[in-house]
Amino acid sequence: MDRGNMTLQPTTGENSSQTLAAVSATHLATAVLLFTTFLVGVVGNGLYLWVLGLKMRRTVTTLMFLHLVSSYLLLTLLIPFFAVYVLLGFHWVFGMAMCKLLNACISVGMFTSVFLLTLISLDRYTLTHRPIWCRHHRTVPWVRKLVVGVWLVSLALSAPYLAFRETRVVDGGRITCTNNYTLSGIWNGAETQDQGRQVHLAVLMVRFLLGFLLPFCTIAGCYGCVGLEMKEKGLARSRKPFKVMVAAVVSFFLSWLPYHLYHGLKFFKDGWELDSILVIYTLTSCFNACFTPVLYLFVGRRFQQVLKTSLLALLRETFAEDLSGNGNCACLRSQMLNNSMVSSSV
Repeated sequence: MDRGNMTLQPTTGENSSQTLAAVSATHLATAVLLFTTFLVGVVGNGLYLWVLGLKMRRTVTTLMFLHLVSSYLLLTLLIPFFAVYVLLGFHWVFGMAMCKLLNACISVGMFTSVFLLTLISLDRYTLTHRPIWCRHHRTVPWVRKLVVGVWLVSLALSAPYLAFRETRVVDGGRITCTNNYTLSGIWNGAETQDQGRQVHLAVLMVRFLLGFLLPFCTIAGCYGCVGLEMKEKGLARSRKPFKVMVAAVVSFFLSWLPYHLYHGLKFFKDGWELDSILVIYTLTSCFNACFTPVLYLFVGRRFQQVLKTSLLALLRETFAEDLSGNGNCACLRSQMLNNSMVSSSV
């Protein structure tokens, strides 16, 4: 599933029979992966969303994760369209409007999930360094406004796809859904191509800075400060919160780096040598959007224990928050962190 210019190389009549078979196998394997991800993701995200939205008390943590899972579910529901696109040899049959809308929605889901992960890490930082402030200002209405702001910013950053994304007829009738950064019907003109490359580079830089670099630095910095604070003041009774924080940073890095690396390299050079990176980022993107919620239930627990515990009981324990403490800030922070750090691992 691509969020920019999605292209495993299409099969054409110029390929040899061996190459044709290899490419077809690649397309089939990719489509199977996408459909499997769709099924697992809909079930996992749907259950998680149902419990968070209908079965649990609304708190700051559950509110943020409710919207985070919603962004994952949005990405998951769009997967079948791109699986069909791959199965048809990258022939787009859904029309120009769907080409624009689907890719804009994918961009919204991507930015929203990244920004919410950043917001969750900032929340964890605030809990350890501003506990008194949190007690008086860290409220559901206040966080709800932040979450709405995240969605609005994501919509604004994704709006260009409504202009850039177009369908194009190539290879004797095959229709592709791709980006046209020239904003012109003349795809091959020298002047328009140069202008298009400048716009393309600007889009790549904005997406990399706001969608990866700045969030990654924020997440790593926040969890680093939280870890030092917990270690210095003995707020953690075990090493589990530290392991979860490391897992949160590493998983974010590994999930999104291949995506930005692929599109960055593709800007300068296109070819078959990028296929391995494309496969890796497809795998990491699918895993991040659809399989991550399943990990929430298993992190730090043995599989046998999970099977013996109900889904609702696990989620209640994972998202347990108690802001009605008796004023003991150290105990308050320790309880909050040990209960909520596990839920921050993505």
